[in-house]
Amino acid sequence: MSTTALPGLAERIEAAVLATAGVRNVYRAGSLVSNIVGEGAVAIGISRSDEPLVAVRTDDDGVEVEASLGVEYSANALELLRDVRAAIDKVLADDGLGPVEIALTIAYVHPREASSD
Repeated sequence: MSTTALPGLAERIEAAVLATAGVRNVYRAGSLVSNIVGEGAVAIGISRSDEPLVAVRTDDDGVEVEASLGVEYSANALELLRDVRAAIDKVLADDGLGPVEIALTIAYVHPREASSD
């Protein structure tokens, strides 16, 4: 799969995910090791620090999206993940893209004291 997607696609997906009720943050997608390597690449100047946090890969078979989320403690995880998936599907459908594979991870649940509700 190519990691080069349509210009601005990852940013639009990230914005749609963040606009979903119950989502507080988006964290860089990928494993701990890949994130450490990525941060090292930024530190030595061979990668940009403003790259989208959502990973989007495209090829002839479709689109693969990966995102790690920080969510409100009161959010129903199943409903929230369905809503995020629908938001991503809408962005991709608006661009005429599919079929789609979406991998979502709830990486952090914000404590009650830090939540907005």
